[in-house]
Amino acid sequence: MIKLSNATLHDLPETIIRPVYDRSGLTPGIVHIGLGNFHRGHQAWYLHRLMQTGQALDWAIIGAGVRPNDEAQRKRLAAQDYLTTLIELDPAGRSAEVVGSMIGFVPVAEGNGPLIEQMADPAIRIVSLTVTEGGYYIDPVTKAFDPAHPDIRFDAAHPESPRTAFGAMVAALKRRRDSGTGPFTGQSCDNLQGNGAILRRTVVSLARLSDPALADWIDANCSFPNAMVDCIVPATGPKELDLVRTFGIDDAAPVTHENFRQWVIEDDFCAGRPDWNKAGATFSDDVHSYESMKIRILNGGHQVVSNPGEILGVDFISGCMAHPLIGPFFRKVASTEISPRVDAVPGMKPAAYVDLIDRRFSNPEIVDTVRRVAFDGSSRHTGFILPVLREALAADGEIEGLALSQALWARMCEGTREDGSVIEPNDPIWDKLTAAARTARETPQAWLDQRDLYGELADNARFSESFARWLGLIWSDGTGAALQAYLQA
Repeated sequence: MIKLSNATLHDLPETIIRPVYDRSGLTPGIVHIGLGNFHRGHQAWYLHRLMQTGQALDWAIIGAGVRPNDEAQRKRLAAQDYLTTLIELDPAGRSAEVVGSMIGFVPVAEGNGPLIEQMADPAIRIVSLTVTEGGYYIDPVTKAFDPAHPDIRFDAAHPESPRTAFGAMVAALKRRRDSGTGPFTGQSCDNLQGNGAILRRTVVSLARLSDPALADWIDANCSFPNAMVDCIVPATGPKELDLVRTFGIDDAAPVTHENFRQWVIEDDFCAGRPDWNKAGATFSDDVHSYESMKIRILNGGHQVVSNPGEILGVDFISGCMAHPLIGPFFRKVASTEISPRVDAVPGMKPAAYVDLIDRRFSNPEIVDTVRRVAFDGSSRHTGFILPVLREALAADGEIEGLALSQALWARMCEGTREDGSVIEPNDPIWDKLTAAARTARETPQAWLDQRDLYGELADNARFSESFARWLGLIWSDGTGAALQAYLQA
């Protein structure tokens, strides 16, 4: 077993791709906040592949985080020189590659002083983030910035020692403005439609609470490109740690991923950028169409299958797709109710994309847990499914499957599976959701009356009647009976 490090790269088996560039000569150009598996399997891989051709050697990544548990990740990666083993899970065969585009990780500290200092460094030209869909302090219904959130109020009152990643960005940009260093690009890599615009709104709005002139400077000088990101990257657990050892590598933080990646980005970078397109990314002025297709069919589809999977005790997404009712449920909802609300993109029509996602979800090599996919439904349903539902209602289109997906989410949030086992809390507002779900068992409208989630949808008679009918059937006859009824309709 070879302990992963710079010193042992040449000792790895010949079948494993590893950096051919001199990592000691890399210099930083990017700070990435939220250094989980997705970033290391996606953006870091694109940059690594560019470096393999001798390019972008001055764009290396410095990792960062603002939560206490990010420090544990920093220590794991520091012990192996910030290298990561990526394992591609292709049904035709597994392969491994060591990625070396990350060269450091900012110490996690209260007040985020080290992070602010790193982002203020003139060498840093991009600050990118993966902080989850619900991490931008945006109201899920109105999409407006939430200035009343305790974290935001704290940062506005303590702009030099903030709690949030966005407060740290504002503090760093203040230093850069005052020193004449200039702006950086803020680059969201989260699954949000218009993610760059949302990041701009959060950063500028937070700055305005304490320093309106700085907010104006950021808005006028920084760029925030929208982007669509796509690659299924499961969480790392004991199975993944065992798997990397089968390649002869001792890696404390390996990443598994599917044999598919996509990255579509607006070419709007105020301080330069790597030529990611030379490594397979796409620069486009029409990111919206790509992200709409992906967010609605893939991310929305994940919620469609994971909620009944959790209720019925299915462990993995591939198991949901193999289930005689859940897999067909996804295919019918995606084909008849979601696809009509999606535009084609160059080289891909919505129906073909549904087929692609069906194959990707069904990949048995991807051990992607239902629990991971179902996490934070309060952000994911409101961002991925409810916009489709609104459009379908406005167009007098089909909504039965979408309404059923909401009833299944409500049933899941009641907190027990059909076998009686407990579903552990799996949402930042789990207690609130559970209380509403238990009341909704007898009074279905109580679930929809969560106005912070459903807004005006709660008042739509067609939707509320369909939702109530499906939820009643789930509680009276079971999830399987409801799925069967939908499929036979």
